Amino acid sequence: MHNKNFFLLILILIAPVSHLLSQDATLKDTTSILNLTLKDAQDYAMRNNKMVISAQLDVDASKDTYWEAISAGLPQINVSGSLNDNLRLMTTLLPGELMGQPGTKIPVSFGTQFSTGATMQATTLIFNAPYVIGIETAKVAEKLNRHNLQRSELDTKETVSVTYFLILMSERSLEIVENNITNLRETLKATRAMLAAGMAEPTDVDQMESNVKMVENSRNQLERTIEVNYNLLRFQLGVPAGTRIVLKDDLTSLTAQINVEALLSKEFDYTQNVSYILTDDQEKMSVLALKGKKAALLPSLAGFYTYGINGMGDKLSDLRWFKNSIIGLQLSVPIFSSGNRYSSIRKAQINVEKARMAKEMVSEQLLIQEKQLRYNLVNANMQYQTQKENVEISKRIYQSMENKFRHGMASSIELTQSNSLYLQAENNCISALFTLFQTKIALDKLLNNL
Repeated sequence: MHNKNFFLLILILIAPVSHLLSQDATLKDTTSILNLTLKDAQDYAMRNNKMVISAQLDVDASKDTYWEAISAGLPQINVSGSLNDNLRLMTTLLPGELMGQPGTKIPVSFGTQFSTGATMQATTLIFNAPYVIGIETAKVAEKLNRHNLQRSELDTKETVSVTYFLILMSERSLEIVENNITNLRETLKATRAMLAAGMAEPTDVDQMESNVKMVENSRNQLERTIEVNYNLLRFQLGVPAGTRIVLKDDLTSLTAQINVEALLSKEFDYTQNVSYILTDDQEKMSVLALKGKKAALLPSLAGFYTYGINGMGDKLSDLRWFKNSIIGLQLSVPIFSSGNRYSSIRKAQINVEKARMAKEMVSEQLLIQEKQLRYNLVNANMQYQTQKENVEISKRIYQSMENKFRHGMASSIELTQSNSLYLQAENNCISALFTLFQTKIALDKLLNNL
């Protein structure tokens, strides 16, 4: 049962991306080799993982947004020009009294055939409260994107670490199965010899052949699972599907690095956790949004200077030019909006309250998560130590039963049962080690220790 659960755990972990990986494998191919320790794999993913790269692009874009917000309030200079050919001059009616024809309206055309002009206008904000709030909002948005990048990096380090360890455990399981196949084949050979000597039954041979085939099928399944796990790691690292990855760390060295006591002794400050920091950023954004709504009620003042030159005439070569210039202030005062501004302010106030509640909820969840992970770590370590002892006991029982079988003191069924118990104990130990490592990584992530 535990053997099946371990394989099921592996399949569950790789299922969400297996289809994507199979597609990606048809698109890319390479023969490059990557030799990676766990730390190397984490660092490589920081540079090449698509999720991390996307988060970095968001940070870069937010920098441009910040400068875009600043430039909106800086002096602006625009130049415009026009050239008009008045094919038919505009006609207007003038009182006849002006022409000595009282009581009539006389049509008169005004203007010239050609008119041209150029205008330069300079404007600058003098006072605009939403502009100031907008700059501050853009600055907080940049920080939020940086913290999103940090979370993406932590998430990627966690997934890469788990997959790296999963591959090592799968390869260890394969090694155990290979050794077991070797032992079973030797036992099968001995059983056939015993059958020839009349010391065993044909059913004993059949039973041993069935055991060998069953374990060989497990080996084939493990080999396929290992390759899928490597594809998962390639996907997380952001490398082509054909890249060969060699893991330089081994299961023993990584297991030796798990210091439960040292990890449990680390203090936890939830205010330094990236999940809490992000909710704090979001609260600041909601507060600034409220300030922006209120600031929209204040007057705004802008200054402007306009310089223009106009040309008129019936021939392009004989235009008469006239200059003009204006300097002034523009004041805008919001007075009445039929309740729209009040509603938007009220909505912004509600969003502030929601953001504060979200931050409080995250802080509470982080504290609960910390206690749960510390408990899980202690329990996982105890389970792992217990399973290691069970492996040694099961191994001794199997070796004893194998010796008894060779001397005709035990049946093939008894040998098969002891072998199954031994394999189950090995897989239970590996599964317990995976749980221990996974819990350790999760706690490291919570403590900003990755």
